[in-house]
Amino acid sequence: MTDIDSILDQGVTEGAVPFVLAMHGDAEGIRYVGKAGDVSEDTVFRIFSMTKAIGSLAAMILVDRGKLSLDTPVAEVLPAWNDVKVLDGYEGDKPILRVPKTVATVRHLATHTSGMEYEFWNSDVPDFMEKTGHPSILSGLTSSLNYPLTTDPGTRWGYGPNTDWLGQVVEAVDGRRIDAFCTEEIFEPLGMTSTAFEPDGLEDRLASVAIRGEDGAFGPMEIAPPPQPEVYGMGHALYSTAGDYMRFLRMILNKGTLDGARLLSEDAVATMLADQMQGLAFEKMNSISPLTADVELEGDPTHSVMAVLHRADVPGKRSAGTNSWAGVLNTHYWVDPKKNVAAVIMTQTLPFVEPPFLALYDAFERAVYAA
Repeated sequence: MTDIDSILDQGVTEGAVPFVLAMHGDAEGIRYVGKAGDVSEDTVFRIFSMTKAIGSLAAMILVDRGKLSLDTPVAEVLPAWNDVKVLDGYEGDKPILRVPKTVATVRHLATHTSGMEYEFWNSDVPDFMEKTGHPSILSGLTSSLNYPLTTDPGTRWGYGPNTDWLGQVVEAVDGRRIDAFCTEEIFEPLGMTSTAFEPDGLEDRLASVAIRGEDGAFGPMEIAPPPQPEVYGMGHALYSTAGDYMRFLRMILNKGTLDGARLLSEDAVATMLADQMQGLAFEKMNSISPLTADVELEGDPTHSVMAVLHRADVPGKRSAGTNSWAGVLNTHYWVDPKKNVAAVIMTQTLPFVEPPFLALYDAFERAVYAA
């Protein structure tokens, strides 16, 4: 038994998670697979916001082909963006909405600096939704895309449905629906055979979801991306396996290619992983929902096209230049080009980033680098 095996077993026996699957590897292959609890290497996970990196890759494929630029105004591709306004207070219960003072670009969508934020971390948004009846992005409705902006584009980092809009940009530029684009341009070339927008045919391998109750014990919960939505949201829509996601991460370590399939040029990979925040930085995400704890990150975080970018080494852990992110059910990844390391640690629990899970994640990551 390895140190990592012991860490995963301890995570289950001490109640940090009901089950966990972890992998790490490098450009050449998978170096470790471990699990604890009722899970297997074939288990399918609802990866929620781990979908975002795939959406960003889809956009970068078009940038690499000269069909799109990070500086392209969103409204130039999607005139519907002109309907998105900045929330500027209320008259009674009626929202005051104004035209943004700055132009939102593809870069703003990719880096979560467009001004559009989720209802879980900015209290202005659920207040707006309650007063107007605006649907959540998790409804799958096209109308759900039109969240209000909480700030003008390019002025502050705020986590929201930006990658959902980015997926719509890809659709408009390419002509294929985003699920077809991702299947044909990403999943099939990379051999991601268990990654899909619908769980059809994967149901028997789908993990169960658990939420921690007030008594500290886990109980069952039903949550999933909306089936057959009007619009597939590239912020949350995918199902995948640990092995499939590692193939995506290993393509990044190989600078755009894997097993003979090239998805991006080396220059495009460098652009995708670099700081694209133009002087802004990641800001602590203060939770207003029982489904998530606060999100505070190490390593001087900013944001690339792909994900959170850590600009400083974290001692004993990831290097400067690492990209990482996660899904709300505690599926997490990081890719560290400097040290040629990629890893995933995956379960299906709420709350997101609760302290017991973060302690398990920290121990796993330290063990990966110690090895």
